[in-house]
Amino acid sequence: MDLPQPPALTAEAQHFFTAAAAGRLELQACDACATRWFYPRPACIACGSEDYHWQAVSGQGVVASFSIVHRAPSAEFRHKVPYVVAMIDLSEGPRMMANIIGDDALDVAIDDAVHVVFEKRGERFAMPQFERDRRSR
Repeated sequence: MDLPQPPALTAEAQHFFTAAAAGRLELQACDACATRWFYPRPACIACGSEDYHWQAVSGQGVVASFSIVHRAPSAEFRHKVPYVVAMIDLSEGPRMMANIIGDDALDVAIDDAVHVVFEKRGERFAMPQFERDRRSR
């Protein structure tokens, strides 16, 4: 069964998912105060400025917290259980929520180093997910 695709997208979310489909993790960065943020929004989370640009980031991060899901929230996810949902502190500052995937995903621990990978969802979308780095294994 196919996993759900994102719902109707705002202009900011459209840019984020277009970059992800091309294999790039991009975040918004404020032109006024240099704050970077995730999730996509129309204004800076620190100063409220609507002047920002999109910036490609490394996709490197560290696991801040996680949960292992054993009960699927819907039928589309039943074939995935158990799976890991994690809070990732990106090297560039923002925190994002995503899945940890890969053969050793269930061995995840807080402070594990991770890197972004992109999971295809249909023809037009890809979801940023993370895999554990070798040094964390």
